[in-house]
Amino acid sequence: MFEFDQYLGFLAFLTILTIGFWLMIFLITFVIPYWIFGASIERIKEIRAERKAKR
Repeated sequence: MFEFDQYLGFLAFLTILTIGFWLMIFLITFVIPYWIFGASIERIKEIRAERKAKR
């Protein structure tokens, strides 16, 4: 069915596919929400500081 080099190529393909899948899951569930939430908190702090500076 498969020769050994084809088998290794198939395993390399599955490994890369699996790593990519879990990387996307990690980015979507943790990194991107953390980035958005942190950026929002920093923006709110900047707006409050601008309001204090105007007073």
